[in-house]
Amino acid sequence: SQVCAQLCRRPCYCPWVPPRCPRGSPLVLDGCGCCKICARRLGEPCDFLHVCDQSQGLVCDYSSASAGTGATCNFEDDEEGCEVNGRVYREGEVFQPSCKIQCRCLDGGFNCIPLCQEDVRLPSPDCPYPRRVEIPGKCCPEWICEAQDQHLLRDARAVSPLLRFPCQQWGTEWSACSATCGVGFATRVSNQNRYCRLETQRRLCMVRPCPALPAAFPA
Repeated sequence: SQVCAQLCRRPCYCPWVPPRCPRGSPLVLDGCGCCKICARRLGEPCDFLHVCDQSQGLVCDYSSASAGTGATCNFEDDEEGCEVNGRVYREGEVFQPSCKIQCRCLDGGFNCIPLCQEDVRLPSPDCPYPRRVEIPGKCCPEWICEAQDQHLLRDARAVSPLLRFPCQQWGTEWSACSATCGVGFATRVSNQNRYCRLETQRRLCMVRPCPALPAAFPA
């Protein structure tokens, strides 16, 4: 009560705009119950005015203040915890920082295991070019099959949904026709495809029709 009388002024004079708190630190009333402040997190300095985040089970620990290091926020029962992305987890608590991993708080640190399968798909006759891609709307990446043949690409498209992402188009000029007359092939390297990936593309071309062969004279 003496500390309260010395530090707490009435009426309250608080900033018009409340402070912007770091992630994981909520706005709470100070020790005087007067102004909104950012709650102190695990291991941060604290005192009568600058209170700890009670929603995380933290209290201002004055046990180290006698050594001249000042009070810090700690768990009320001295139980160790861990802090991840600004949030404090209790000893033994299981949490998921993302949909791909699951972690457990242990001895002040944390151990994590992957939730997505880490299998490896090798090339096979029915899937000569396997590739793992991120699928929109799904957490874990999935394997898709790529191939040079259009019918295999069509099969892969039937299995995997359309991928939409920004892609800066790039490509070389079409090469000269492979045949001086009749039907031939022209090639280029371009990323103008479904997966925005460089590949060699071909198309039919014809410079001019080939001249007709002379008729054979009868023997």
